[in-house]
Amino acid sequence: MFLYTFSNTFILSILCTLLVKYIARKWKIVDSPDRPRKIHQKALPLLGGLAIFLSFFISIFIFRDFILSRGLENAHLISFFIGGAILMIGGVLDDKYNLKPKFQIIFPLLAIGAVIAGGIGIEKITNPLGGLLYFNIYSTDLFTLAWLLGMMYTTKLLDGVDGLVSGLGIIGGLIIFLFTITTKYYQPDVGLMGLIFAAACLGFLIFNFYPAKIFLGEGGSLLIGYIIGILAIISGGKIAIALLIMGIPIMDVAWTILRRVVQGKNPFKFADRKHLHHRFLDMGLSQRQTVLVYYALAAIFGLIALFLQTQGKVVALGILVIVMVILVFLSAFLPKRNPIDMFK
Repeated sequence: MFLYTFSNTFILSILCTLLVKYIARKWKIVDSPDRPRKIHQKALPLLGGLAIFLSFFISIFIFRDFILSRGLENAHLISFFIGGAILMIGGVLDDKYNLKPKFQIIFPLLAIGAVIAGGIGIEKITNPLGGLLYFNIYSTDLFTLAWLLGMMYTTKLLDGVDGLVSGLGIIGGLIIFLFTITTKYYQPDVGLMGLIFAAACLGFLIFNFYPAKIFLGEGGSLLIGYIIGILAIISGGKIAIALLIMGIPIMDVAWTILRRVVQGKNPFKFADRKHLHHRFLDMGLSQRQTVLVYYALAAIFGLIALFLQTQGKVVALGILVIVMVILVFLSAFLPKRNPIDMFK
């Protein structure tokens, strides 16, 4: 069943991507290289996230009987879909009309509100010292809000190199699939959703890997973090797994926000070329090499998490922080290359 579902979702994603690519061209919803921080050389269609959204939720609908057979409720899937649809509406509007940040934030907040209203939330987390930490209804909603908003803005701000975010979506979906089909954490319903997500991202990545023929767009870059965040919640609050998969991007975004605040700049209005992936490009890595570094780190730490208990995951997170510090140090102090061969 898993292979059948993956194959069908993969093919559906390819077809949806071709359709969305045509629509974006027809409606002239494209990303032009009109600012210094943009590294592509010609106008490319946006709205790519819509292809992932369609293929993911169409497959979820087709296999909903199996997904709903082990504890998830119909309200969960409906609210999950509504939240994603809100992100897509906001994304289309932003890609077309370039909304101001104060309007962009409305759609992620509404999406999270829909999810919480549907009964999805982080009710407990594992205590590294033993046992579980339970949240009351108010702290559950606040923690869920912070978690999903953080995941969405991580992938949003990370989306600066061809194939980076969609590739991390594949890895995230596959790790969640592997984690939830093991004997100890057996949740085939959530595992199937993770596999569907990986297939939806893979079909899109064919067109998004360097040299990209279509971009995720605003809605798509938010959608990847949204789905990973939701899957982490409904798999039993496996926050540590998602943190290890997305650890480097999360720390990069946190550092970027802190740096801009210290400089007196609004971290969500101001954009620059100082993200870690931009630093990798400046060091001499190609776009392909840059995304492969991110893929490798996400895959390695995600797979390690499959075999670790809670305290081991805390140690792994500490190691990930050290790796991030080393990468920042190398990117800051190694000689920068000349801006040639940058788009390979």
